[in-house]
Amino acid sequence: MSSSADQSCTGFRRLRCTRRTALQAGTFGALSLPQLLQAEASAGRAATAKSAILLFQFGGASHIDTFDPKPDAPAEIRGEFQAIPTTVAGRQICEHLPKLARLADRYALVRSVHHKSSSHNPGAYVALTGRESLIDIVTLNASANDFPHPGSIVDYLDQTPRSVPTSVSLPTMIADGPFRTPGEFAGFLGKRHDPIWVLKDPNATSFHVNELKLPAGVSVERIRDRRQALAGLNQLSQMGDAFEAVQGLSEYQGRAIDLVTSTAAQQAFDIHQEPAAVRDRYGRNRYGQSVLLARRLVEAGVRFVTVYYSAGISGWDTHKQNFSTLKDSRLPETDLAVSALLTDLQDRGLLDSTLVYWTGDFGRTPKINADAGRDHWPACGTVLMAGGGIPGGRDYGKSDPTGAYPADDPATPGDITATLFHCLGFDPHTEIYDQLNRPMPISNGQILRPLLASSA
Repeated sequence: MSSSADQSCTGFRRLRCTRRTALQAGTFGALSLPQLLQAEASAGRAATAKSAILLFQFGGASHIDTFDPKPDAPAEIRGEFQAIPTTVAGRQICEHLPKLARLADRYALVRSVHHKSSSHNPGAYVALTGRESLIDIVTLNASANDFPHPGSIVDYLDQTPRSVPTSVSLPTMIADGPFRTPGEFAGFLGKRHDPIWVLKDPNATSFHVNELKLPAGVSVERIRDRRQALAGLNQLSQMGDAFEAVQGLSEYQGRAIDLVTSTAAQQAFDIHQEPAAVRDRYGRNRYGQSVLLARRLVEAGVRFVTVYYSAGISGWDTHKQNFSTLKDSRLPETDLAVSALLTDLQDRGLLDSTLVYWTGDFGRTPKINADAGRDHWPACGTVLMAGGGIPGGRDYGKSDPTGAYPADDPATPGDITATLFHCLGFDPHTEIYDQLNRPMPISNGQILRPLLASSA
């Protein structure tokens, strides 16, 4: 699809009016550009996933000490942990993930993911979006020119009216020190497509989402009047470029206002409705309860939920004391939360329609350093994928005997996003447009078809 700044053809700024878009406008009448793109993206096939949950391990988890152990490697590579068998023949994972070992037939592992970015923000950017940054530096900062978060792309393409947000991120934004991580926002799609952020700890007894409660003295009618005023402002903002920032902010505010009047949204965010036994299964910690909230949100109709393990790189950045850090907190919390999520989704009949994937900035060095830690290693890592058209028990690719490089079927983060979008019903070649009106496919990777169900 071609782009343009002429509004007369589609009513959406930045679209170049070509013969093709003119024909589409004539054929589809009042459809907006995102609706046209969504129709084009989904033509000829049904989605296998209605929703996606991204579990992002900021800092970079060690693949060797989680899902790709090397029990036959030398001690300086093998490390302190033992490998244990799983319910999938020939697949072993870390001993500190026993629940996930018993559920191995419910998820797939891509053990050959690699890229070139060795700093946290560039690594997270490519892991989130599938796009490598042009520069690999610690100080890389988020900007309005960034490629969008996948949830923002879904929000842009899927204009189906719903009583809950399309994309939600929680319980924190991520940053490497003072440098905000690119790829967690809508980037060049504009603020109107940013995820709705829930920046609170769902494990806190006082947890609630302020945006879902009316301020004192403010009625629902007044809120609706405010929504109408914002709609008018949006129409005004289409008159020229000078209003673009206002439009983006006003539309984002409008989405937040919509939450206040949505019973479905209020109920979805009310984690206190969950039985104590269910909350216990996920783990009574910020990560576990955030993953539980993600389940509640997709159950209510949210299409994309991102859960960040930590706000900073310290979550999984184990340059020192790798084994004690993982054993004491990271692995037990992961084992509880992810196993509970997969079981819960299965029991509720949601796993087949919800794609879950677990990833992070990069893997970590095969060789243990002098501080009993592992350093950054983008040359090889593992991504877990489950549900939404991906049968459990399948593996794609493998690493070499030391976990240093892919040995078979190398995969990129772009391949992960291509597979994600395919499962969600979007052609990975669907084009969106950056701020210079350049067409960009939503993924530049290849669908990992061996992972998919035969009909997907």
